[in-house]
Amino acid sequence: MRIVVDLTRCQSYGQCVFLAPKVFRFHGEEVLEYNSAPDDQVREQVRWAAAVCPVQAILLDYLDEQPEAVSQPERGGGKV
Repeated sequence: MRIVVDLTRCQSYGQCVFLAPKVFRFHGEEVLEYNSAPDDQVREQVRWAAAVCPVQAILLDYLDEQPEAVSQPERGGGKV
């Protein structure tokens, strides 16, 4: 998972800091700092932080993850 924050959109509400303090923090009063490639242990917290951002400034990128294998249902060769 990679994180990108649109800092021109960010209004420093701080919801991300409260929900994922290991990933997001304020430097000074209003400058947001963040870890763009957090550990898997905080993945759920990061998802919540992105979801509750009032201005939707947090974007999550999952391109570096391997898709899970999807099993296909077997086609029946039965007679009608």
